Amino acid sequence: MQDEEWLSRRYYGGDLPIEAERALHEAALDFSNESLAEQHVHRALQLAPGHLAVLIGAYKFYFYHHRLTEALPYAEACLAEAGRRLALPADWRAVRPSQADFASLEGWPRLFLFSLVALGYLLLRLGRVAEGEEALTQVVALDPGDRLGARALLTVVHGAGSDDD
Repeated sequence: MQDEEWLSRRYYGGDLPIEAERALHEAALDFSNESLAEQHVHRALQLAPGHLAVLIGAYKFYFYHHRLTEALPYAEACLAEAGRRLALPADWRAVRPSQADFASLEGWPRLFLFSLVALGYLLLRLGRVAEGEEALTQVVALDPGDRLGARALLTVVHGAGSDDD
């Protein structure tokens, strides 16, 4: 039985159409039924295609279902949106530490870094090692305190001896 109150709750500041938000909640509720959950994700994407909450929801759905190729464009879209909100260069490789308050890890800078870590990780897992390393190296440059663990991921990559690592 579905809890109507839970399905109807509003968490995304009111700018996400209620039908799209409900679709995200239904996707979470039906997560173990991959086909049904994916239908909910697609409905949310149709109702609010560029909304950050929907992009993150789609990324998480595909990532946690180990569908990494399908997760990749959503990680890229989240990164692009965070970069746009911060008025950063469109190419994440051109971003410099002085262009945003990455040290605070608040709001948009935090999302930018998390999205770049996600991108790097996905690229590594998809066998695009040089691109993944480049993304994670950029995170290290922007987050020298390594609060997001990009340096640890790079250490694993550099020490990896097999695909199982």
